[in-house]
Amino acid sequence: MKKIILVVLVALTTSVFSQESMTEGVIFSKQTMSTDNAQMQSQLAMIGDILTTTYFKEGKTRSETSNIMTGSSYSIMDSESNEMLMALNNQMTGKKYVVKSMEPTEEDLKNVTITKGDETKTVLGYECQEYNIELNKEGTVVTMDVYTTDKLSAISQQSTMMGANLNGFPLFMTMNMSQTGMNLTITNEVTEIKKESVTDDKFDMTPPEGYEKTDKLQGM
Repeated sequence: MKKIILVVLVALTTSVFSQESMTEGVIFSKQTMSTDNAQMQSQLAMIGDILTTTYFKEGKTRSETSNIMTGSSYSIMDSESNEMLMALNNQMTGKKYVVKSMEPTEEDLKNVTITKGDETKTVLGYECQEYNIELNKEGTVVTMDVYTTDKLSAISQQSTMMGANLNGFPLFMTMNMSQTGMNLTITNEVTEIKKESVTDDKFDMTPPEGYEKTDKLQGM
């Protein structure tokens, strides 16, 4: 009986800890892609999971992504200056970077519809609210099922594109789209959250050396 009570107490303590608000730490996530097209699926299998590490502190967020097939990229978002720096390095584009406002444009908002869903999902102990999103991007309709938490102060690129209608940081998200008769599903899931100190140099907005400035980056 005592052992059962102890297990319950540990579970409750873990749940309470996971639900606490966090203003500084590191978030780990993975992205997987799948399709009903057999030839394309074999190419996606070669890419494998795309891993992202996100650092956040005092209204600033840095996300780093690296994959042997897709190259490396990072973004820094600063809520005080309301600016975002994005840098991408891969075989197709070379080394490019862009600095832009975090404020969504009228075009961004015109092409997106956001509806608060009826469901919640618990991810790593955080209860997340569902949002259903439909995005029309260059003639392609993308539907997204997003689950966010307001317990983390990190900024997501999704929220910067969609404005105040998407609240919180996404811990689980699926995207579905169809192009040339091929259906593609992208799943992004947070796998670990650590409460730890983050150094200020992670959020240095100085353009990276050796990168060429551009007005737009594809693939980020």
